Amino acid sequence: MPTNVLMPALSPTMEKGKLSRWLKKEGDAVRSGDVIAEIETDKATMEVEAVDEGVLAKILVAEGTEDVPVNDVIAIIAEEGEDVAAAPKAPEQKAKAPESAKAGEQGKAEKQADQPAAAKQSAAAPTRTAPAGADQPAPGHDGKRVFASPLARRLAKEAGLDLAGLTGSGPRGRIVERDVLEAKQAGGARPAASTTAAAPALAGGPDGAAVRAMFAPDSFEEIPLDGMRKTIARRLVESKQSVPHFYLTVDCEIDALLALRADINGAAPKGEDGKPAWKVSVNDLVVKAFAAALRRTPDANVSFAGDAILRHKTVDVGVAVSIPGGLLTPVIRNADAKSISVISQEVRDLAARAQNRRLKPEEYTGGAAAVSNLGMYGVREFAAVINPPHATILAVGEGQQRVIVRDGQPAVATMMTVTLSVDHRAVDGVLGAQLLQAFRALVEKPAAILA
Repeated sequence: MPTNVLMPALSPTMEKGKLSRWLKKEGDAVRSGDVIAEIETDKATMEVEAVDEGVLAKILVAEGTEDVPVNDVIAIIAEEGEDVAAAPKAPEQKAKAPESAKAGEQGKAEKQADQPAAAKQSAAAPTRTAPAGADQPAPGHDGKRVFASPLARRLAKEAGLDLAGLTGSGPRGRIVERDVLEAKQAGGARPAASTTAAAPALAGGPDGAAVRAMFAPDSFEEIPLDGMRKTIARRLVESKQSVPHFYLTVDCEIDALLALRADINGAAPKGEDGKPAWKVSVNDLVVKAFAAALRRTPDANVSFAGDAILRHKTVDVGVAVSIPGGLLTPVIRNADAKSISVISQEVRDLAARAQNRRLKPEEYTGGAAAVSNLGMYGVREFAAVINPPHATILAVGEGQQRVIVRDGQPAVATMMTVTLSVDHRAVDGVLGAQLLQAFRALVEKPAAILA
């Protein structure tokens, strides 16, 4: 029986995606592990691999099609020996196909609004493809998708466990291997975690027509929102409306930090061209110091989870990276335990792949805190917006020479202003102040972050 290829979920929160490119054409033979397509979300582009053998009988969604709902049929694979012409017709697709595809040539898709869509399961056949390393949704008792890793799904099936009855401990509630093994050892599925009441609808500003009416028709250029900008707009509104922010600001003297940076870069190994193989930035040192401060203040290394506060056993720090059209926050895992040179190399690697939207979902999800640095743009100080599940974000300003008072006398020192945005549901004022105090102590006496 021919197999429907469904639009995969590249992350636990994905509901739609763009089918950016087919790497196989109709009639091509496919083997397990072959990359057959590229799927693009608002944050990343990932490859879709075939997990079975057969022939790509029909392609149902054209290249460049946007807003394809998760679990919509995108192609049909006929198993070996089956008649390719016997493949069933595709159900009507709800995704918007690009105008150029309608005209018979590849082109740019129209941008569509990023609206949630209910996942659909085709009755014809199960999916036989999955994105490399991505979670696949399974239907729950209430019709909602249950996200689990491929290994967790297989182990649950072998053990006869219902995924809908398991509580996920992975990022964003994903069910992972240990959840299945614990449930199996306990003799059955655990009840799903209770959820808090749905938040009220987000209050919106004036609609597009009302805003346009405020300006002369020929006085502006209209730039359609892409998927990333839509997601940023939605998440920031949600954060500011649902997360009670408060802000703490301190000035840090960073002359010792700059001296440490110079020493580290001076001792860096040289490449064949005689230049240093890598260089540590001030931001790398800030990330390390902030991670060390979180380790010293474990009650601040937390996430608010609706019905509980999650105190994390590892210190994972996000680093805000500006990319064309938006912002990503890749996460440095176990940042407190890594050397400054390793953090520096990881930040550069993640930032470079973020520019090309080649990050994997697990590389930009999770973490309890983040660092956003605008100092290189001459910004003295600012306050950043918290990106849940983070409970804090540190906004870093420019290091500037200022006149200070030392021992009752005026002196010149290099000062850096930082502002900590805090989720008051998870971290109270005194605890936030203790975290910032620990950070300043480490920055002003940075030898401690090497210990």
